[in-house]
Amino acid sequence: EVITSVCFTRANDQRLVNSSTQVKFKDLTDEEIRYYIKEYKPFDKAGGYGIQDWIGLIGIEEIRGSYTNVVGLPTHLVYNALKEMID
Repeated sequence: EVITSVCFTRANDQRLVNSSTQVKFKDLTDEEIRYYIKEYKPFDKAGGYGIQDWIGLIGIEEIRGSYTNVVGLPTHLVYNALKEMID
C-alpha cells in the first residue's frame, strides 16, 4: 500500500489531500528479484521498487487506486486542490 499526503497552505487557506493505492505483486522468483536489483538498483526508491520499471511491468497483477500516487505524487489530487484554491 502506498499512502501520500500533500498539504497546500496560503495566508488564510489550507488544503490537505490524501491518496491510498493498493499494489498487488505476483510471486516473484529469486531470479527476477536478483535481475531487478542488478539492472535497476532500486535501493534509493521508496518501497524498494519503481512501478514504472521492468519489475512493475512484469510483476504487478493489480493496482487499486492512483498510478501516479505510486510513482510519487497523486497529480490528479494536486491539480484539483490547487484549482480549488485559486477559484
